[in-house]
Amino acid sequence: TATAAAAAGMALVLGLGAAACSGDAPLQDTKSTPAALKIGIGGDKPGVAHMVAGSASGFDVDVAAYIAWKLGYSPYDIEWVKTTPSDRVEHLSNGTVDMVVSMYTITDERREQVDFAGPYLILGQDVLVRADDAITDESQLAGKRICAIKSSTGLERIKELVGDTATYQEEESSTICVSELLAGNVDAATSDDLVLAQLAAGPDAVGRLRLLGQPLSKEAIGVGLPNGSHELCESINEALTDMTHDGSWIKFIERHTIGTGYDPAIYDNPPALEPCE
Repeated sequence: TATAAAAAGMALVLGLGAAACSGDAPLQDTKSTPAALKIGIGGDKPGVAHMVAGSASGFDVDVAAYIAWKLGYSPYDIEWVKTTPSDRVEHLSNGTVDMVVSMYTITDERREQVDFAGPYLILGQDVLVRADDAITDESQLAGKRICAIKSSTGLERIKELVGDTATYQEEESSTICVSELLAGNVDAATSDDLVLAQLAAGPDAVGRLRLLGQPLSKEAIGVGLPNGSHELCESINEALTDMTHDGSWIKFIERHTIGTGYDPAIYDNPPALEPCE
């Protein structure tokens, strides 16, 4: 199991040590052997976590692959599992995944259901609108059609800020929300600023959308784990510490945000780790 591997220490995998030391953790590969570590990721967010034919790429994928390497797994030992906000707890509880690395906001309420390692990123919720729209801040969203991710903290927060006059469309991913925004079916989409910046820079959206640039929150993003994963949490926090110190963290950020205008320095990044419970 993942916990047993963590307890065994962070043994180097043959041929991967040099890559990780240079800031390149072992990344996605098509598996040729049975998976030993199942990692839940978003799967449909280019630049954050995007899955195609069993392989994956993006910032969350880089972070997850680095953690796996530090726990003693090769890229061929990783099974990438698409996990949505509405099924993360279930997937962790029933063993579908060993961990979730999927822009998972740490909250006290969620700590009652799962354990968290990290955080590995601090970001904020923002709002994306069409470039030619007159909306300049959240106060102008009253009466508008707003798309947000189902079962997300972002959906709860925008409802609190805007109120009942707006119409809320709940989708499984921010990718769908941005598609709805581009099609004119909604007036705004809200999610994590890093995710929205990546989607707004996509080939079908570039120049057509803009972020309001007024974060509605400050959120700590962590690695979701099954309840009772204290030992594994400690090992992952050690890996995250190494990821910051060896330069991998900033390299992963820069690799996936070039040209988006995203600046992690507006928050306290890289973040201080929270103690494992």
